[in-house]
Amino acid sequence: MNVLVIGATSAIAQAAARLWAARGDALYLASRRETLLAACADDLRVRGARAAGYERLDVADRASHAGLFERAGAFLGGIDVVLIAHGTLPDQAACEADPAMALAEIEVNALATTSLALLAANLLEARGAGTLAVITSVAGVRGRASNYVYGSAKAQVSALLSGLRQRLAKKGVAVVDIRPGFVDTPMTDAFPKGPLWARPAAVGRDIVRAVDRGSAVAYTPWFWRGIMLVIRHIPQFVFNRIRL
Repeated sequence: MNVLVIGATSAIAQAAARLWAARGDALYLASRRETLLAACADDLRVRGARAAGYERLDVADRASHAGLFERAGAFLGGIDVVLIAHGTLPDQAACEADPAMALAEIEVNALATTSLALLAANLLEARGAGTLAVITSVAGVRGRASNYVYGSAKAQVSALLSGLRQRLAKKGVAVVDIRPGFVDTPMTDAFPKGPLWARPAAVGRDIVRAVDRGSAVAYTPWFWRGIMLVIRHIPQFVFNRIRL
């Protein structure tokens, strides 16, 4: 299998990539952190990847997106799976104080993802096969006062994926919406941890499993499906009085 991983230096993306490498798959990695990319590619080759290429990508530079798919396809000899895993976790209070910051975060977490997902969908549709998997978040299920800028961006992406899934249902292309809960990564170092927190390795396993199955929506860990079902159905007048 040939896999393009965007946001490849994130802890979750690395965990999934290592599992694909161990199966002998070929990978092409894209991320802003070029020095770390080289180390990741070397690690994947050692773990068994048939091939591992990489390039630096700033997802906010939307003009560069099409070229990424061309170069990845040329290196891999075709793309079977696209995993879009980039993202930032903005400071909600700072975004409220500065709308320009909020818009910059939405650019990365929603608009750039939209551009990449549409290009990936077009490529896979032309092939008549493959899987587009995108990491969104349980935060996109219902806007909450603690992180609604981030959540709104993820909700936009989930709605996009729902539409792509319907569009591509008869084209041989699976569209997977991966919704992690709390994950212990460098991006969440400052947060106190508790029993609901997962390790990147566990989330990576869930991603690979969801891609293999072509799941529509994959909550990871699994129990977040039930948690978010409850949160989604809390009446608004009650929701306004609680802190989440």
